[in-house]
Amino acid sequence: MMHLDEHPDVLEWSSEEIVIPYRSPIDRKLHRYFPDFFVKRRDKNGKVESLIIEVKPLAQTKQPALMETRNKKPTRRYVKEVMTWGINSAKWKAADEYCKDRQWKFIVMTEKELGINANGF
Repeated sequence: MMHLDEHPDVLEWSSEEIVIPYRSPIDRKLHRYFPDFFVKRRDKNGKVESLIIEVKPLAQTKQPALMETRNKKPTRRYVKEVMTWGINSAKWKAADEYCKDRQWKFIVMTEKELGINANGF
């Protein structure tokens, strides 16, 4: 957040103030998604652009590998990973559509883009 406060190209930003409705693939109900950041900035050409940014661990941005289920019961961990992926995918699809309607950009950032290791340091 200090980066956003101090960056000369950032005109304004907020955290978790935008609400995007999405339908969960788990319970098929409508839910509300609060993306991590809204940023209005000047791009390298001087044009003002608006972005919604979601920050997630890299592991949560990839679809879990299919598990060989023949004669095996899926583990709780595997079920949780599949559910997390399904919910995140639904949120991100809704956010992408929300942004396209407004001519904004939607970005998912991980520790890789932020230049930190998985432990945050």
